[in-house]
Amino acid sequence: MSAALELFAREARLAWGRGGGPLVSVGFYAGVATLLPLATGPEPARLAAVAPGMAWIGLALAALLSLDRLFERDYEDGALDLITLSPMPLELTCAIKCLGQWVATGAPLALAAPIAAIALGAPLALAPLIFASALVGGLAFAFTGGIGAALSLGARRGGLLTAVIVLPLFVPPVIFGGGALDAFASGLPWRSGFTLLSAYAAAAVALGPVAMAAACRNALS
Repeated sequence: MSAALELFAREARLAWGRGGGPLVSVGFYAGVATLLPLATGPEPARLAAVAPGMAWIGLALAALLSLDRLFERDYEDGALDLITLSPMPLELTCAIKCLGQWVATGAPLALAAPIAAIALGAPLALAPLIFASALVGGLAFAFTGGIGAALSLGARRGGLLTAVIVLPLFVPPVIFGGGALDAFASGLPWRSGFTLLSAYAAAAVALGPVAMAAACRNALS
């Protein structure tokens, strides 16, 4: 347990400081929210209608920014070989790396999502659901994104390959989360969308580390 906690602390520190840490992702997210009124027009009613969807698209794109370095740095300096040979299962190591990524990037983005959506005209009552869904969706983005990062190990332009792999995997969380927010704003039942989002995140947490470990072993063989 102590080894797992030490590894989690290491990964959180690396994710926090890697390429600017959460500041880059939150800054990118703020840029998307700032540019949206310039593209759609400043009418409050129009902005309020697209604010929940924009929140999810921005989250998905911002989550991509730091994925390419999730395994690449350890792969380049040989630390991944040592991690693979350690007594800790590689699947657990991959899960801890993704959790560190989620804490350092996903949680700050979840905090920024309600602020951005409300600034664009979303109802204030929508803020708790935006935060909760962004937090759960960030977990899904971290673990599905880790699959893409592991599959692109050793490839040229790995960041671009990671984006190509994971963007289709990001579609279900965007649909479920955006659907839940839209239903809540319209006064319709929203729990089914949030439940599907939570189920997708749980599946990603359960199955993602297995796929990541297999991809890492393949890259090292």
